[in-house]
Amino acid sequence: MISAVAYLLRPAAAAMLVFLPLLLIGWAGQAASLPVDRSLSQPLRNSETHKVVQNISQHAQSLQTEDDSSFRLMPRVNTDQDHMKICCLHANILDFYLNNILKHRTDHWHPNMTRLKVDMNRISEDLQNQGCNVTHYHDHHHAVEFRRKLAKRALEQVINKAVGEIDILFMYLQDFCVIPKNATNTAN
Repeated sequence: MISAVAYLLRPAAAAMLVFLPLLLIGWAGQAASLPVDRSLSQPLRNSETHKVVQNISQHAQSLQTEDDSSFRLMPRVNTDQDHMKICCLHANILDFYLNNILKHRTDHWHPNMTRLKVDMNRISEDLQNQGCNVTHYHDHHHAVEFRRKLAKRALEQVINKAVGEIDILFMYLQDFCVIPKNATNTAN
């Protein structure tokens, strides 16, 4: 009985070995042809930049006290808003990071700090070149709330907390600083 079943399954198995690769090739070709979101800054899609952000964030979090983990600096945003507005709001917060937070950290603090600063500067420049006016969002309630929370803590504590949340900022920038796949080019 078992040998009879095995005999009947051999042609089916052979057919699967022939058709499965063809099927997979078709799916891969179809997936490759689907439009994807295009990032407004190349470092936002760079896996090495992502690793650096994660490593530095985790390092800063390891230096935090229990009290530091009880609050969040980075405001939560309403994701139903226009993506470009959310992007530019976070470009404003990134600008604040570059001018007020990251300047307090050197390679002596973490070996990848220079790489992080270079990539974050590139992201900031790219977003401004794409139309984000970071000063326009200076008085946005999320930016004001972020700076207000920073002002309530001691400098070293707040620097570690902010650097520990750079992964959240990076995630917001990755998610919202894109040209959506369904956006059409209206220029002629």
